[in-house]
Amino acid sequence: MGYDLIIRGGTIHDGTGGAPYVADIAVKDGLIAEIGCVRAEGAEVIDAVGAIVTPGFVDIHTHYDGQACWDPELGPSSRHGVTTVVTGNCGVGFAPLRPGDQDKLIELMEGVEEIPGVALAEGVPFTWESFAEYLDALEAQPRAIDVATQIAHDPVRLYVMGERGAAGEKARAGELERMRRIVAEAIAAGAFGVSTGRTDVHKTARGADTPARDADRAELAAYGRTTGLEWIEDPSNRDLSLDRNFLRHRIVPRLRERWPAAGRTIGRAARLSAEAARLLAELAEIDAR
Repeated sequence: MGYDLIIRGGTIHDGTGGAPYVADIAVKDGLIAEIGCVRAEGAEVIDAVGAIVTPGFVDIHTHYDGQACWDPELGPSSRHGVTTVVTGNCGVGFAPLRPGDQDKLIELMEGVEEIPGVALAEGVPFTWESFAEYLDALEAQPRAIDVATQIAHDPVRLYVMGERGAAGEKARAGELERMRRIVAEAIAAGAFGVSTGRTDVHKTARGADTPARDADRAELAAYGRTTGLEWIEDPSNRDLSLDRNFLRHRIVPRLRERWPAAGRTIGRAARLSAEAARLLAELAEIDAR
């Protein structure tokens, strides 16, 4: 039996957490057909002796929303072993698009992510209105790696509320229902989720707060219900901040219940956070001298 591709003699790190091992990988019709000592021939053979072979990496936090419209390779991520990127993060994105509002969405992306507005204005066609139409535009592009897209809070707010949304005003009941419906339609069309951004650091290119920064609990809860997530609130934290005990006793157990393997990741992240906090404290102490 012949294969389309054989990767020979690489050290495989398969992502399961197990020990790496040396083996061949055979590919047929775009799928892995055999792993081990492959004796068959391949139309293409890659000598991977001394090299590490891994599954493609999934980068869950990128801002290729614009670049995905003109760059099929999505560099530099594709050159670093990434085979899937997730866009629509931090509450900024390019759909839905109220006709004539593309400059506002460009200013949001430029301000939050420091992507030059002139590049976005020249490279993004803005031929869509709905999120589904945006996905169609992405689908029409040649693509070296996969793109998974979330629907972002800021463009939804601008689409439904216009200038009131940009000014951070409270959404009315009818507006909440319309936003909920748009998000539901986007997820049905293929959105991988919803993102929002509520940090004071994020500003538009003009220095204004992002539209969703001060969205209230009713608005956030409406988004959560649309995606099938439960709204979790700590009564002791009225400002919606989450203290360490709340994370440890309420959030982490739920994560572990849904994703049993998350324990190792959570523990490692906690250790890294503790180390970062220690280093910041040392730097602050040095700076104060």
